[in-house]
Amino acid sequence: MSKYKCVIFDCDGVLIDSETIAIYTMIDMANDLGANIDKEGAISRFKGKSFSSCMDTFSELIGKPLPETFEADYRVKSFEAFKKDIKPIEGIKEVVQNLSLPFCTASSGPENKIRLNLGLTGLLPFFENNIFSCYTIKKWKPDPGVFLWAAETMGFKPSECVVVEDSLSGVRAAKNGGFDVFGFTAHDYNNELEAEATKTFGSMRELLNMI
Repeated sequence: MSKYKCVIFDCDGVLIDSETIAIYTMIDMANDLGANIDKEGAISRFKGKSFSSCMDTFSELIGKPLPETFEADYRVKSFEAFKKDIKPIEGIKEVVQNLSLPFCTASSGPENKIRLNLGLTGLLPFFENNIFSCYTIKKWKPDPGVFLWAAETMGFKPSECVVVEDSLSGVRAAKNGGFDVFGFTAHDYNNELEAEATKTFGSMRELLNMI
């Protein structure tokens, strides 16, 4: 019998393979403004960071504020890219189809982005009424707010839940909230998660046995 009663999944990089698309779109836009960011190493540099912190970095690199329309333009361009290239993380459909515990997703992205990408990858029916966005509560990882909100809404204490994350900021958010956290290392290019996550795993095929 599992020690857990609920599973809280991060979205980007755990349910959907979106982070490369999102980050490269951001970088292309920033580079058009003169940021001169090398794409090599950019995924690990910006992975798991809030969009506002990324914009602060871009503004510093170009030496002036970003255009007021930067975020709105980014959403349009990234949504177009998602529609062409987004895929589910390999093996995640089998996980959610066979998971016997209640589960939800808690993400740093806005809810319309979460719903779009879950819909494009066929995962939305599994999460339809259990989507939690940092934008709703205006608290971003490593603040644990979105995980605490998700757990409370689902009807469980942090100690009864396990969080599945792929970024260091997400792992730290879970730990800051008193959750066990499993680190998904398939895209952990800097080997950051093993030292801080409760457990780590490299393939979704391992996850059901861990829970």
